[in-house]
Amino acid sequence: MTAAPAPARAGGFALAATGAVLFSAKAIIVKLAYRHQVDPATLIAMRMLVALPFFAAAAWWIGRRSPIAWRRGDRARVLLLGLLGYYLASYLDFLGLQYISAGLERIILYLNPTLVLLISALALRRPIRRHEVIALAIAYLGVLVVFAHDVRFEGANVPLGGALVFASALSYAVYLVMSGEMVKRLGPVRLTAWASIVASLACIAQALVLDPAALLAQPAPVWWLSLLNGTLCTVLPVFLVMFAIDRIGSAAAAQTGMLGPVSTIALGALLLGEPVSGTQVIGTAIVLAGIFFLTRQQRRV
Repeated sequence: MTAAPAPARAGGFALAATGAVLFSAKAIIVKLAYRHQVDPATLIAMRMLVALPFFAAAAWWIGRRSPIAWRRGDRARVLLLGLLGYYLASYLDFLGLQYISAGLERIILYLNPTLVLLISALALRRPIRRHEVIALAIAYLGVLVVFAHDVRFEGANVPLGGALVFASALSYAVYLVMSGEMVKRLGPVRLTAWASIVASLACIAQALVLDPAALLAQPAPVWWLSLLNGTLCTVLPVFLVMFAIDRIGSAAAAQTGMLGPVSTIALGALLLGEPVSGTQVIGTAIVLAGIFFLTRQQRRV
């Protein structure tokens, strides 16, 4: 495979970095919206109301550009993946953000590669190598350090919030493991678009069942924040990262994603007033080191 020209690679890293920061800013937007006493189900439905037309347009575009024949059972699998990987993971994440800082949320979600590794080992009988065990130990040690910081500053509900966000990360990791074969056949754009459509409809339906009047009762700031969340922090980063992968490859794009936790801590301190301590910085650095070591060694295998 011929390496991309230097300007193209530089542009690819810029796209990946921007996507990582925008993805991570979602937690900041959610925390700001919670200050207006909006409930998680309504807030995530508002986000998906904004994002749904973009995902529908992407599904229509890829369907016209490269049509495929759907196999028997494909639609049922996409339905399951959309409910598991996007609806459930997103809803658990929004629930957890009520109780923990944006920085801890991003650190827990950043454990995703370790969860994929563990699920693959359990479900697919894939042996875990020595360097992977070391990487896992490093990453989870870092999470414990950041967790201790949050317990000190955020209060007694941190274990509940951390458990909800960890369940979100686990749900998305299961989605990644289950979607492997379908990604290869359908392509990442088509699968992401259709799974996101399923998740959007599920989130909107949930809000309408729980409290249909709440969607109409939200103040203007919550709608503006949801507009930012649905576009800049949901739809745009998906395509930025896809374009980045096309230029620099998935491994380099994943490494650039390390900017996400760092930017979340910085934005949390700047926009939310979340405390930043040496303990949190050290814990974050340990987690990043563990994930970097894991992904770097996996590329060499």
